[in-house]
Amino acid sequence: MEKGSLAHLCRNSAEKFASRPALAMIRDGEICRRLTYKDMDIRSRQMALLLTQLGIERGGRVMLLSENSPEWVTTFFGISFAGAVSVPVLTGFSGDQIKNIEAHASVSAICLSRGMTDKIDQKDIPLIYIDSIKDEKITVSINGVESRLAFQNISGDESFPQVKADELAVIIYTSGTQGSSKGVMLSAKNVISSAIASLEYAKITKRDRFLSVLPLAHSYECSIGLLAAIVSGASVSYLDKPPSPSVLLPAMKMLRPTAMMSVPILIEKVYRNAIAPKLQKSPLFKFPLTRPLAIWVAGRKLMSALGGRLKVFGIGGAPLSSDVEKFLRQARFPYNIGYGLTEAAPLVSGSKPHRFPLRTSGAAAKGVTLRLVASQESGGEGEIQLQGPNVMMGYYNDEEKTAEAFTPDGWLRTGDLGRLDKKGRLQIRGRLKAMILGPSGENIFPEEIEGVLGSSRLVEDALVYSGEKGELVAMITLSDAAKAAADAIEKTLEELRTWTNTKLAVFSRLSRIIIKNEPFEKTPTMKIKRHLYE
Repeated sequence: MEKGSLAHLCRNSAEKFASRPALAMIRDGEICRRLTYKDMDIRSRQMALLLTQLGIERGGRVMLLSENSPEWVTTFFGISFAGAVSVPVLTGFSGDQIKNIEAHASVSAICLSRGMTDKIDQKDIPLIYIDSIKDEKITVSINGVESRLAFQNISGDESFPQVKADELAVIIYTSGTQGSSKGVMLSAKNVISSAIASLEYAKITKRDRFLSVLPLAHSYECSIGLLAAIVSGASVSYLDKPPSPSVLLPAMKMLRPTAMMSVPILIEKVYRNAIAPKLQKSPLFKFPLTRPLAIWVAGRKLMSALGGRLKVFGIGGAPLSSDVEKFLRQARFPYNIGYGLTEAAPLVSGSKPHRFPLRTSGAAAKGVTLRLVASQESGGEGEIQLQGPNVMMGYYNDEEKTAEAFTPDGWLRTGDLGRLDKKGRLQIRGRLKAMILGPSGENIFPEEIEGVLGSSRLVEDALVYSGEKGELVAMITLSDAAKAAADAIEKTLEELRTWTNTKLAVFSRLSRIIIKNEPFEKTPTMKIKRHLYE
């Protein structure tokens, strides 16, 4: 599988799982727009023929700008069948960001949903509305003139460009915590190897049902939430609305998924809003001897609320709060912790449920080699560096940043600091650029302090930085519980500061806490964009 293109992966799975359910949409409590693997393959090849008809050549860049849907997936594979390069873009990007990407990548066509029209420049390139498919026709706009084009019938004799596994397949533009979006160039080998490596941590079969809640334009969901499922013959369902609790929980009860990928904030909110308050009031929880039973019961209720069938709940993209992880472990909830970055397509390390120490991100993924390199810049901590089949080809049209991303001997620099235990399991300490040097040369990792603050029921989000005099300052947004006690907020903040400092080393203690009234701006994996606030 790792020797072929994305189109090859689609064809291979269609031959193996032809009549099995592949893709579907959940809308208003019902499952609709179902596609079998055979349907997915046919529609993907029809999209390829359409793109070719519209003048898209081998190697041409095609932007994919839409919410998650079965049509997103068939367009993604269709671009590969056509021999073109996908440029998936997050719908949360601003119009200016999208226009910059459009120009930087020199896209030849844009496949989009109607709601994204205002975010792009109207040019003479084709605009293909992938949410307009009906009666085997699709709406295409060129120079503002729309027409309905019919999909061609697939006979099996169609000739498509032969694309090699190590050729450029996808360009993903990052939205990182340190700013400066870059176009990460990934080959089919990169993303497929990452998807296959993820299967080492969970046995996925054709009977599994994935629920997708993260954007497909993010490498995490694309490689592990989509391609790993397609390789295995599993089905994937998408939500037609953002995954708020009122949308997500009913969908999970109906679908009863066995697998899903998530970011920490999703499970943290469920725990702090729905589980922790009831758990702490439980008579069983108040006594040490019966506390494990109370936690187990709460864990069963959580599993039931999430459909009752989960065997894989992948958590990545940001650090998981220690109090939430401790609960999940004690409750025997089947979560997997992983670590990765877009430049690694994205999987670097991972773990099987229950089989890794708390606060670690598992061992290196299959085919990946890790090393930690200390430097003066890192303050003695080890920067995580890697080699493997998942490592990007470089940044699109940016030789300078590509050179900065690799060491002279060819290892990818992650910019993250970490440790490896005796069994090779990785513990992430924080971002190299975010690390603060203490007054006596101590390494202070703001993410660790933010984790302590985040475990308080008073804090929604936290950002720790160095003040003008070198003191440590925490900027926080308040939770609903804290807002309800606004009349005593100054006293509450001081109590919070004191409580937090008791859990920290002397050199990591906070001098003050300030309130931010507006939410922080975040990346798609819900990490705060630090460069906007420090």
